[in-house]
Amino acid sequence: MSNETVSPLRRRMIDDMIIRHFGAKTQADYIRTVRTFAAFLGQSPDQAEPEDLRHFQLQMAAQGASPAKMNPAVSALRFFFKVTLGRVGFGDRLATVPSPERLPVVLSPEEVARLLGCAPGLKYRAA
Repeated sequence: MSNETVSPLRRRMIDDMIIRHFGAKTQADYIRTVRTFAAFLGQSPDQAEPEDLRHFQLQMAAQGASPAKMNPAVSALRFFFKVTLGRVGFGDRLATVPSPERLPVVLSPEEVARLLGCAPGLKYRAA
C-alpha cells in the first residue's frame, strides 16, 4: 500500500500504532475494523457519535459475532477514538463480551497409565 492511497486519518492511526510497537497483524486488524465501521456508518469514522458505536456493536451481536471477534473490534475502536482522534471517554461505553470459561481436559487414571506406558524410558515417565 503506497502513501498516496492512504488517507491522512489512516496514516495517523498507523503512525500511532507504530509508535506503540503494535505488530503487523494487530495493525492490519485494527485498520480492518475501522474500515468496517466506516462502511457501517457510510461516512468517515471521525464523524461518528457514541450512539453509532453502540449500533455497530448491536449489529455485530445480531450477526452472531463471537467474543473473539467482538472484543478485538472494541479494542480497535477505543484505540482509534482515544488515541488517534483524542476523544477521551468516547469509546468507554463499548462493552467487552465475556468469553465462556472452558474446563480443562482431565485425563482418567486409566488414560494416565496408558500414556505413561507409552513413554520410552524412566526419564520420559518422570517428565
